[in-house]
Amino acid sequence: MDRIEIQNIIERQKHFFESGITLDVNFRLNALKKLRAMIIKHETDIYKALRADFNKPEFETYGSENGLVLQDIGIMIRNLKKWARPQRVYTPMLHWPARSYYFQEPFGRVLIISPWNYPFQLLFMPLVGAVAAGNCVLAKPSRHAKNTYELMTRMISDHFDPDHISIIEGGKEVNQLLLEEQFDYIFFTGSTEVGKKVMQSAARHLTPVSLELGGKSPVIVEPETNPRLVAKRILWGKLLNAGQSCVAPDYMFVHEDIKEALLTGMKDYLKSFYQDDIKGSPDFARIINQSNAERLAGYLEGQKILLGGDTDLEERYIEPAIVEVEDMDNILLKEEIFGPILPLITYRSLDDVINYIKSKPRPLCLYIFSKSKKTQRLIIDRTMSGSGGINDTVVHFVNTYLPFGGIGLSGMGRYHGKYSFETFSYKRSFLDKANWVDFPLRYPPYKGKQGLAKIFLK
Repeated sequence: MDRIEIQNIIERQKHFFESGITLDVNFRLNALKKLRAMIIKHETDIYKALRADFNKPEFETYGSENGLVLQDIGIMIRNLKKWARPQRVYTPMLHWPARSYYFQEPFGRVLIISPWNYPFQLLFMPLVGAVAAGNCVLAKPSRHAKNTYELMTRMISDHFDPDHISIIEGGKEVNQLLLEEQFDYIFFTGSTEVGKKVMQSAARHLTPVSLELGGKSPVIVEPETNPRLVAKRILWGKLLNAGQSCVAPDYMFVHEDIKEALLTGMKDYLKSFYQDDIKGSPDFARIINQSNAERLAGYLEGQKILLGGDTDLEERYIEPAIVEVEDMDNILLKEEIFGPILPLITYRSLDDVINYIKSKPRPLCLYIFSKSKKTQRLIIDRTMSGSGGINDTVVHFVNTYLPFGGIGLSGMGRYHGKYSFETFSYKRSFLDKANWVDFPLRYPPYKGKQGLAKIFLK
């Protein structure tokens, strides 16, 4: 797709938005219901596409892709009329008699750039919020998840007016062309480095952005825990989608008193999850492409592997691996892993762990395993992260009643459920003043009025 085609779509969406049709809440509700019906209709196609791209099991697909989107759509449909109503706020006596309120209004033309790791969910979740808020959407998914990408493009083009919702095809060169154009809002999910470029491009037009980025999400395992339960929950969070999740545990600090019990639990649960044949299991996904599989295999070279670590690059298979890290300059602690490799660092002092985490960019997620409320609170108070979990991993992401997003290099902005509606809306404020009386306090001459002004403005 070239520049002229992109500009034509943007111009048509501008006219569609300016017609005012998307301001009608019933129009938005009908669009959401059409999205829901479309996803349900293509459920089998979605499973097939993600199986082709990732060897992704249907259970994982529903729980982290189309099922999650359907949950969000349901919440939007049930609450949209309430959220879209004018919201009254208090009016100070200084302004009496008057009413104060604000509307949640759409920005207009929204650009959504989504990644490959959860290709369906990470495109449709923000799209649902943008449509619910009354925007027109131009979406650009990643081409790496080829089968899902082609399916999503076909679904949208078959069911929606491109002047309202449009998906365009192309690679990095199309992303660059898009970022040269002016939008009213940009929502980007991807790497921190690309996120910086998106923000630089948006700054040229003072376009507001949400950046859902990644980073290295740590896990802290304190000694007073159930090591088998901890092992099961960390493994599940790490191995979902073969570790290709921005919210996956990226490295773990394990207290020396619980290390061996935790490793034994992980070994047992790997067998319980996948029997004796992880590679042949229908429940373990594959790496997205050859180059990423080679990158992960390279990470394992020369490492102290405590568990797993076999590879088959032709099959894009990386066996789950627990790697002991003793040198804090290890490459596994420098780059986001995005695969089923989990570094383990043994510690004695919780202060040392907290200081290390604080010395690094603020992570998207922080996971704490501890029975002590005091310890949980201590870690939360002394660290910063976009979100996190206590005694579990990843599941906070699928609670659509929680705002989700990063901080610092892990992103900015929040979405999911009501927070998606708020992200793609802006609060337009009005003060409605009565005409039947007009107090002279604010008008010149000002002599003798300052004392009254101080009283009213307290």
